[in-house]
Amino acid sequence: MTGARTARPDQATGPADPPAAQRAPRTRWAAYGALPLAVALWLLALRGVRLDRMGDLGLLQVLPPAYWAALALLAAGFVLLLRLPRPPAALAAGYVLALIAAVHATPSLLYPGPRYAWSWKHLAVVDAMLRHDGTVPHADGLDIYNQWPGFFQLNVLLLRATGLHSALGLADWYEPLANLLLLGPLLLLFAALTRDPRLIWGGAFLYYATSWVGQDYYSPQAFAYLLYLLVIALVVRRLAASTPSPDGPSPNGPSPGGRWRVGPFLLVLVLTAAVATSHQLTPLMLISTLLLLALPRRNRRTVLPVLAAAVATTVLWDATVARRYVAANLGDLTAALLSPDRNVLSGVAGLGAAAPGQVLVAWTDRATAAAVLLLALTALLVDRRLRRTGLPMLLAAPLPLLLANPYGGEMIFRAYLFALPAAAFLGATLLFGGRTPRPPWRTPAACAAVLVLLTGLLLGNYSKEAMNWFSTQEIAAVDYVAATAPPGSRLVSVTADLPGGERRYDQLERTVLGQLTADDQRRLVTDPLPVVQQLMDDPRTTGPSYLILTRAQAAECRLTGRLPADTVDLVHAAVAGSPRFQAVFTTPDAVVYRYLPPVAAPGGRGGAR
Repeated sequence: MTGARTARPDQATGPADPPAAQRAPRTRWAAYGALPLAVALWLLALRGVRLDRMGDLGLLQVLPPAYWAALALLAAGFVLLLRLPRPPAALAAGYVLALIAAVHATPSLLYPGPRYAWSWKHLAVVDAMLRHDGTVPHADGLDIYNQWPGFFQLNVLLLRATGLHSALGLADWYEPLANLLLLGPLLLLFAALTRDPRLIWGGAFLYYATSWVGQDYYSPQAFAYLLYLLVIALVVRRLAASTPSPDGPSPNGPSPGGRWRVGPFLLVLVLTAAVATSHQLTPLMLISTLLLLALPRRNRRTVLPVLAAAVATTVLWDATVARRYVAANLGDLTAALLSPDRNVLSGVAGLGAAAPGQVLVAWTDRATAAAVLLLALTALLVDRRLRRTGLPMLLAAPLPLLLANPYGGEMIFRAYLFALPAAAFLGATLLFGGRTPRPPWRTPAACAAVLVLLTGLLLGNYSKEAMNWFSTQEIAAVDYVAATAPPGSRLVSVTADLPGGERRYDQLERTVLGQLTADDQRRLVTDPLPVVQQLMDDPRTTGPSYLILTRAQAAECRLTGRLPADTVDLVHAAVAGSPRFQAVFTTPDAVVYRYLPPVAAPGGRGGAR
């Protein structure tokens, strides 16, 4: 690897002309003033937000103009800050932290609990592992978490150390916390590529302005991604330190003596093992990235030991603890290798039945990703010095897995996420790099580009909030079932979009109508009552059966189109008129019905209760 520096810090500025010198104080004061004003506007904007008025575009429809003004000020102030030859690190950090807060702390401040049903599912897994002190028996469909338990067991350890009984508070604030923690590895990585603070902080700001994939919630993926990025940053940092440079560290490729010291290498081993035990996909991404970084001969002395450790821990874990999952899915994994075209396109189709606003959002997400990658590729074409760094390898690292497996239609978005750190840095070299003073048009052009990318970020991040947030009534409905249902009970819902529908999953059964076969789904929307009643009268269920219908489930049907938009209303109307269903919990946002099975009459024939 060679250095990605566009200029040495002491060469970043040429002789300033008098007009530029006169503008510098004004630029500095504008950059200093925009940050506190943006933060004040953001906090003011959160007062009185009506979440119940969200529609097809989620939070975008209910956030007031002050919120958008705050983001515009953040973008403009940050671009102005990077016009300075030596932008103050504290102020640059303030802008990046303010962007993280404005984007990722907003739901935590507005919602009564964690956003996204998967966060609640992972809370249920932590609770079950805490109760069982390890592996959860009778886990059925959630047994995969027994096979990759690293994230969950770390949470259990944290709860035991603190004396807390639930990770609910951590899950509620996990998104801003995860993004805050990512800043360390990002800065470590970028500082190994350049000494120009404009590119270091510009790359970080651009990363957070374009990370719309939404894999930063309370999940093993977010945890493993943090560790992955830290491992890559440490490897690139080691590559940078292995060759002396007159102006400081630069990734010029390791010298023959560029071996790891014991302490840092042990840290890398621990991080690699944690990745292998926490998530299925991330270890493979780590191996792919290290493999590409090891292609240049000058890098191998540094990269190959880490690559060997990553391969060894992943293979060992998959062959032992995760063997059941790997063996059960080996056929599908092998078949996917033969269909690279379908793997790439699997996340692009399926928009026909979605709400019109969601179709717009989907294409905006793709356009945002394409724009970021286009910026990165343009930077590589414009500056040949960038092509001699490890950035092309980091950018291309997810490609082998994108071709190898669809990952449930999500691989194309995961590939973008793993390529984003390199893409953001490369984009920063175009938007914020170069010698100063710069042409007058570059500042408004950079500001406009950042604003456009931020718009794409918000559309991707906030547009599904009508189904991703849960009201206090919905949370209370699930709490009621979890507290009152005896072991062996069954919980039925139209979709899986519940705040904790997996609670006590080792004791309760779960049926999701939206996961039935296509024929059963057609029967459901035509005549819901027989289908629902048959499922709730399952003789294998040893306890009562409950049907829970919520606002978020209706929103998911409307937004995604996986079921007709009125499916929840149809089911509700059908069971409300049946004597077999008793409403035991009723609020405007959620209702819970208990199924009353027929009473067996003398002689074995069923009779009405």
